Amino acid sequence: MPTVFTHEFNTPVYKGKVSFDTGLFIDGQFVDGSDGTTIDIVNPANGKVITSVSEGTQKDVDLAVDAAEKAFETSWGLNCPGNKRGLLLNKLASLMEEHTDELAALEALDTGKAFNAARSKDIPGAIACIRYFAGWADKVSGRVIETTEERFTYTRHEPIGVVGQIIPWNSPLLMFTWKIAPALATGNTVVLKPSEITPLTAIRVCHLAKEAGIPPGVLNVVTGYGNTVGSAISSHMRIYKIAFTGSSLVGRKVMEAAAKSNLKNVTLELGGKSPNIIFNDADLEQAVHWAMLGIFSNQGQSCIAGSRIFVQESIYDEFLKRFTEKSRSIKVGDPFTPDTFQGPQVSEMQYDRIMGYIDSGKKEGAKIHIGGERHGSEGYFIQPTIFLDTNPDMRIVKEEIFGPVSVVIKFKDEEDIVRQANDTVYGLAAAVFTKDVNRAITTVRKLKAGTVWVNCYGIGDPNTPFGGFKQSGIGREMGEYALNNYTEVKSVNVNLGLKM
Repeated sequence: MPTVFTHEFNTPVYKGKVSFDTGLFIDGQFVDGSDGTTIDIVNPANGKVITSVSEGTQKDVDLAVDAAEKAFETSWGLNCPGNKRGLLLNKLASLMEEHTDELAALEALDTGKAFNAARSKDIPGAIACIRYFAGWADKVSGRVIETTEERFTYTRHEPIGVVGQIIPWNSPLLMFTWKIAPALATGNTVVLKPSEITPLTAIRVCHLAKEAGIPPGVLNVVTGYGNTVGSAISSHMRIYKIAFTGSSLVGRKVMEAAAKSNLKNVTLELGGKSPNIIFNDADLEQAVHWAMLGIFSNQGQSCIAGSRIFVQESIYDEFLKRFTEKSRSIKVGDPFTPDTFQGPQVSEMQYDRIMGYIDSGKKEGAKIHIGGERHGSEGYFIQPTIFLDTNPDMRIVKEEIFGPVSVVIKFKDEEDIVRQANDTVYGLAAAVFTKDVNRAITTVRKLKAGTVWVNCYGIGDPNTPFGGFKQSGIGREMGEYALNNYTEVKSVNVNLGLKM
């Protein structure tokens, strides 16, 4: 029998008890993995084991695909009208809404992000995503195409079938809904691997999906490691679509496996090294506030993190002064303390990786302006860190750190900043701060990034497409664009009068 996770929350921000199976969710049931092994889940705030979850294998992926295929052919896909799929997804969203505080607490416990951030952003965002795509479920349609009066030609947008999905550990519930919502709305069935580091909210939502009445086999969640479960999903011959969010390195492996197996349709949302550009006419107070949110939200563990902060020369000193004050004011601590903004990094491995980048910056000659050290004596906390005096060849300038580490860099003019901003293999996001609308639009047009914010950072909505240029990914998630990821277009030609 799968482990039952029971936990009593008695914190200043949430009091309550949770208890649920942590098995693999296959064909509507929570089951042990085929090998009977488990994975320990660790609280990043203190390094202690929270619980264990069942570990999946390639055999379990096969079982999940079997269940998904059966559901697609019987209770979902073209056998379940779009309006019914929409009703079921909306019911799931309503159940998630009823359990908002519980889901926020699980997310904070599992990932280390502040409870208040999860409660105000992650959980409402996940619910909004489900509701948005529920609204699309009965609105996916083809077109009638004018040819001749002797033919009737039209297109159908049909679900692909069984789709595989792999999500990261940094915002697990948001990423879970970003993946499953468009796939289920368009009639596909899903085999999903959550991160083995942060699987708790995905597993809990499977309980809610079952309660909502989503048929067995429509949604399958197999927790496991990338080199087993992730590899099995990417290379499975009966999975015809793969969607992955994570590092560019792993994205390449997913794409290679998809190509070598059955040429799966691939969507990739990968890394970033996003430029945040502050022109000399910007509202400095607002620019400082958004810059702080852009890099230090979620402990800097965000693919869109504004980790390269470019400031025009004439305001550089004043911006740095204010940005330093703002960064020093960040409360780092227990995710369940009311005024905590920055919690621990998600794992010891991620903590060590970030500290390695900080050491690299020091060795390569960059100057630590603030931070750069461990915070506290337990858990995986790192001080908000600002580097100065960098050059473009330093690893901290070129590579995605995925932690609370920023570099602040001067620029001269529009030509200089466009060159510096685009000097990266990534192209996920960027921001521009200026009161001059002409300058904003001109700069936006020249930036090689999938999302650009003007006078803000990191905001988004379910109806807005998201994805990257260059090595930041392939395809777009969210919005109407996401529907294309999960449908096949069929052309139909009906002979009305042609004779041979």
